[in-house]
Amino acid sequence: MYEENTFEAHLPCPSCGSSDANALYSDGHLFCHKCKTRIRSSQNGEDMLLDLPQSTLPPKKFSTGSFGDISDRKISKETCRKYNTYLKKNGTTITHHIYQYFDKDGHHIANKVRSTEDKKFWTEGPINSGVLFGQNIFNQGGKFVTICEGELDAMSAYEMLGSKWPVISIKNGAAAASENCKKSLDYLNRFDSIVLCFDNDQQGKEAEKKVAQLFEPNKCKIVSLNMKDANEYLKTGQRSKFVEAWWNARTYTPAGIINLDDIGAELYDENYCETCTYPWSKMNEKTYGMRTGELITFCSGAGMGKSSITRELMHHIMGNTEDNIGVLALEESTRNTIFNIMSVEANARLYIREIREQFSREELEEWRKKTIGGKKFFAFDHFGSIENHEILDRVRYMAKALDCKWIFLDHLSILVSGQEDYGDERKTIDVLMTKLRSLVEETGVGLLLVSHLRRPSGDRGHEEGKEVSLSHLRGSASIAHLSDSVIALERNQQADDEIEANTTTIRILKNRYTGDTGVACYLHYDKETGRMTQIDNPFMENEE
Repeated sequence: MYEENTFEAHLPCPSCGSSDANALYSDGHLFCHKCKTRIRSSQNGEDMLLDLPQSTLPPKKFSTGSFGDISDRKISKETCRKYNTYLKKNGTTITHHIYQYFDKDGHHIANKVRSTEDKKFWTEGPINSGVLFGQNIFNQGGKFVTICEGELDAMSAYEMLGSKWPVISIKNGAAAASENCKKSLDYLNRFDSIVLCFDNDQQGKEAEKKVAQLFEPNKCKIVSLNMKDANEYLKTGQRSKFVEAWWNARTYTPAGIINLDDIGAELYDENYCETCTYPWSKMNEKTYGMRTGELITFCSGAGMGKSSITRELMHHIMGNTEDNIGVLALEESTRNTIFNIMSVEANARLYIREIREQFSREELEEWRKKTIGGKKFFAFDHFGSIENHEILDRVRYMAKALDCKWIFLDHLSILVSGQEDYGDERKTIDVLMTKLRSLVEETGVGLLLVSHLRRPSGDRGHEEGKEVSLSHLRGSASIAHLSDSVIALERNQQADDEIEANTTTIRILKNRYTGDTGVACYLHYDKETGRMTQIDNPFMENEE
């Protein structure tokens, strides 16, 4: 049993990169308390996951050798002497490299020994208590310091830079680079610039970013290598190319951060997004229209006119732009979607079969051609339940493959119902809204989202005309936070007055573009035509 063995030493973990979480036990097995990797000493048991560098307890006597050229690596004897690197030989053949490590006071406390035969290494002494490789040599600070991923690369870079600039190395590989550098922050901050020259692979690139983030802006530069590492340049005689890459190192900038001065003349290019007005003039006074790259949420209780308004918006975009339109109406068939759009053109409620039958096939076909006949409309034809990720895929496809500039998603609440992936409705909406927001940013599409409201407290509900606020949004505050505009629909369906009962108040709850909120306009629903028409305030007499 592993538990019967006694602990002997803390060691680096090559699996997760921890500098000291890997524990060596008396029977030779190792267990990392950070990543939970267990490795048998026999190398033939089931727990053997990788070739682990050998390690020993702090020695009574360090391995030693002599200074000399590392001929296969093209590293000179002078550089080996500079970096306190011994070579152990069998005759004329180099069998081991011995890299010496020191503490902050310059005392030799550990070795990393590398076998040239099988490329394995092991440590002698508490290497994790030491400073970075080469730090004891260049301990005064200055203009530049270059950090490499390994000892051989550090010595190689030093030679190729003419032995003019300090070059050091991390101790435990790319995975531990950030932790290694954290322990030497005071030392590294003595230099004006830190040049990172890690291996040209995914691990090296990720490590460079993590290390760069430890320092103030503009302090770190990253060398872009075309070869595997610094030593490859030295071995192949391409010193000048390495020096060029080193001098051309890019200042590290986190992803998404740009220098605003680089925008230049395109600052005044208004084609970065498309704008379309709303069908109602008072709405445009507050919003200046709709823009691609925005997420606009319409919210209301049941029966407030959401379907009527989305019909009007689709038809208006169709008539005022050349843009393609995508529709994901999750509670209606594609057939009904077509009739809804045709209804606006016909000024008749064609979505009602009895009304539709009053017109000839020729009339219906003419309205169809004027609306969806231009192959600008795309709809999601679905049956049964749909997973959130499928909806997101459809939105992305409409935007990227079908070049839809405006996409309607009706409605958010049905996507949430029955979903248990994230535990509850609020969390589900948080995740979904975040992904929808990301899709808008990714594709530049104008996304018009329909969402329901939760029932307000008190006796008066939304169907009785209760004023809507952002707190009434169903499920999560993320709807408000991640939307560019939130537009509420209010109507008193129970009013005795017919005009009041059929008039929807459009209230802007959020308007990121102008900041102008409040009542925008009043829309009257005509039962004969099914149209929503802007009217003057019909409640003027009731207002104080």
